Amino acid sequence: MEIEKPDWLAQTEGILETLNEGVMIIDDCSNCIFANSSLAAMTNFPVEEITGRELFDFYTKEEADFVNEQRERNYRNRHNRFEFVVPRKDGSRMPVIISAKIVEDPDGRNYVIITFTDISEQKHAEQELREANRQLEERQRELQEDLLLAARVQQSLAPKALSWGGMRVETFYHPVRTIGGDFGLVSSLDDHYLNLLVCDVSGHGIGSALVANRIYTEMMTQLRAGSALDSMLRQLNRFVMHNIGSSVFFFTVAAARIDRPGRRMIFAGAGHPPAMIAHDGAEPRLLESRSMVLGALPEAVDAEATLDVDLDAGDRIVLYTDGITDVFNSRGEMLGVEGVQKIVRETSLLPFNEMKKGILDSVAEWREGPPTDDVSLVLVEV
Repeated sequence: MEIEKPDWLAQTEGILETLNEGVMIIDDCSNCIFANSSLAAMTNFPVEEITGRELFDFYTKEEADFVNEQRERNYRNRHNRFEFVVPRKDGSRMPVIISAKIVEDPDGRNYVIITFTDISEQKHAEQELREANRQLEERQRELQEDLLLAARVQQSLAPKALSWGGMRVETFYHPVRTIGGDFGLVSSLDDHYLNLLVCDVSGHGIGSALVANRIYTEMMTQLRAGSALDSMLRQLNRFVMHNIGSSVFFFTVAAARIDRPGRRMIFAGAGHPPAMIAHDGAEPRLLESRSMVLGALPEAVDAEATLDVDLDAGDRIVLYTDGITDVFNSRGEMLGVEGVQKIVRETSLLPFNEMKKGILDSVAEWREGPPTDDVSLVLVEV
């Protein structure tokens, strides 16, 4: 087909040839009257195979329908810009940004100047990003499933409420994340003694939970062997230092062993908030730790690590982790041991089966916002 080119096109062809973008000019009869060499390189069609034809000749019917919709928009707005593809001679499609603008020449004829910007690299990068995101989402799903399984395992180790001899035990455990570094233990390995314990491994999350579970296993081994509480603390300290050996993790413990009649208790604490013994609204007795934090120093356990405590009927023993004490109100004030002592005194007047909820509700009332640390709580009534 013989192409009629306007005079102004002859004057601008040289400039259009220097552009890196593909350029096509269409006359008011929808025929292509110009295509630059960049467009020919993008499509692999020679310039002479592009000019003289309609743009729709190169597209499938579905593609042409979409282009026609865009053309109608172009006529309404006199310009348009959209993302699409440009056909190539081998049948493939190159992703491009198409910009179209209608111009009117001095003779009053309308022409459409269309530019094609190759976005293949961008699309390739987007595809790689989508694939990377898909892999990350898959990995996240796997990790979440692993965490949920780990949480179920850890919850299975949480102490359970029980009645033993003349004693009743209530427990509570809540990790601030899916899994945490706190755990509690209530164990009657024989008919003579009831062992109670809470442990707090530094940090939160997977690392702390793994260390906590390993300490739990070693602790159960020591209890089954009938180890005294001070010997157990020394063994746990050696075990963590020799087998885990990390300056990142240390842990605190509060442990109690009560005889069957419920009149004598051996207590041992290591770097832990003091245990409390409450009775009918009286000021609770504090049982302070005699040993230091475990897992950091070889001689952390004191030579006289245990306390021998007499118990009376009606005494309530409270073991807890610092997720109870280290909470702050809206003024930035920490509840602390004194605050917990006051709460324990007030809630010791409640029926025993209501005391745990009373403590937790009072701590939550003091605390501003959600919990920021793992919480373990063990209550015993003699």
